[in-house]
Amino acid sequence: MPPPTRRLALASRVLPEFAPEVIVEAAARAGWDAVGVWVDLREWTAATTRRVRACLAASGLAPVDVEVVRLKPGPLDPRHLQLLEIGAELGAPNVLVVSSDPDAGATTAKYAALCERGRVLGLRVALEFGLFTEVRTLDAALAIVLATRDPAAALLVDSLHLVRSGGTPADAARVPRQLYAYAQLCDAPARGPGADDPAGILAEALDGRLQCGEGGLPLAELLQALPRDLPLSIEMRSRALRDAWPEPVERARVTLEATRRYLARTA
Repeated sequence: MPPPTRRLALASRVLPEFAPEVIVEAAARAGWDAVGVWVDLREWTAATTRRVRACLAASGLAPVDVEVVRLKPGPLDPRHLQLLEIGAELGAPNVLVVSSDPDAGATTAKYAALCERGRVLGLRVALEFGLFTEVRTLDAALAIVLATRDPAAALLVDSLHLVRSGGTPADAARVPRQLYAYAQLCDAPARGPGADDPAGILAEALDGRLQCGEGGLPLAELLQALPRDLPLSIEMRSRALRDAWPEPVERARVTLEATRRYLARTA
């Protein structure tokens, strides 16, 4: 079993084809501690917020995050602030942010604006890095987070993106502990697509992840580098998993069982 202080959350994209309410129910029935909520503002309404909030209350689960804010070139999109508002209404402690803006200064300014609003709402604003974004490495993300000087700012480490971007658990260990709000965990082959293969990097991130302990990523070392009480969102985005387990509760349960087995071996 995992250490008692390590909360495990089902990342929303483990069940990408299902509505948020279904994901919440599946996570609860499978025995997860928390759950991620994907907010698609093209379809999300006030009624959606009410339904998801009711599902969370009925299940007893807490959300680990809402996602995703995608920063793009140009001014800050007002809908990004709306997503933060939704997160606050759902009781989420974190909102996940990625950037597609190649202008580092503009990204920092927009990220700082999100942090300012997040602080008012009681949200940490977690910046994720990876070769699939314009904030490609841990060092690049850390520089942006530190530049905001805002207590709402947080750095999000995904085990797959850390390794594929050339990072190591030692890099994660030197991040100031207060900058972590939660982390994302999965496994994958030790060697994967190279930095010069963006299509391969994205395909692996969306469809090619492995359950914890089934690949070659340095997960045990990463867990040692992270605070022991840091919540873990299990980001098992896998076409093979979706094909093998089409029913949401069973897919959620299989993923939780695999994660617990791995953590029991490494505790």
